[in-house]
Amino acid sequence: MLLWITTALAASLIVRLPAVTQGATIPSEYTCKAGDGNGVSPQVAWASAPAGTQSFAFVVDDPDAPGGTFVHWVVFNIAPKEIGLDRDVRGDDKRVLQGINGFGKAAWGGPCPPAGKGAHRYFFRLYALDTLLDLQAGATREAVDAAMKGHVLASGTLMGRFEQ
Repeated sequence: MLLWITTALAASLIVRLPAVTQGATIPSEYTCKAGDGNGVSPQVAWASAPAGTQSFAFVVDDPDAPGGTFVHWVVFNIAPKEIGLDRDVRGDDKRVLQGINGFGKAAWGGPCPPAGKGAHRYFFRLYALDTLLDLQAGATREAVDAAMKGHVLASGTLMGRFEQ
């Protein structure tokens, strides 16, 4: 993961998922688990945005994936007045832009680790930015990271786990 902080003492954001506490298991309704999951995105809430915030970016990834870090969600250009994301964000939600995930879709892709391989960690990362990103919907995680360079005012992370 690439991360550039604008100041040496960047503020911390508080990231909450009502359905997931720090280090806890992600409920199956947010995953691809056969029979249980319908793969809806979880509700996310945040607080403590610093002065000067012009937008937020939100990324969910799995560093334990067999092929390296797997991206499950990229959301950016979230308005600074927003204090979270609704449950089940759709591709036609005009309040945000979504980037391409590891499944090749501009949408939430729920946790789906290989069965029997143990729990994977899923990092829900929020960034407060001092700019809007000059990117279109469907941008890659790499493009979002590059556009954020030098613009991160604060960040916050929550980690959940899931295994099949």
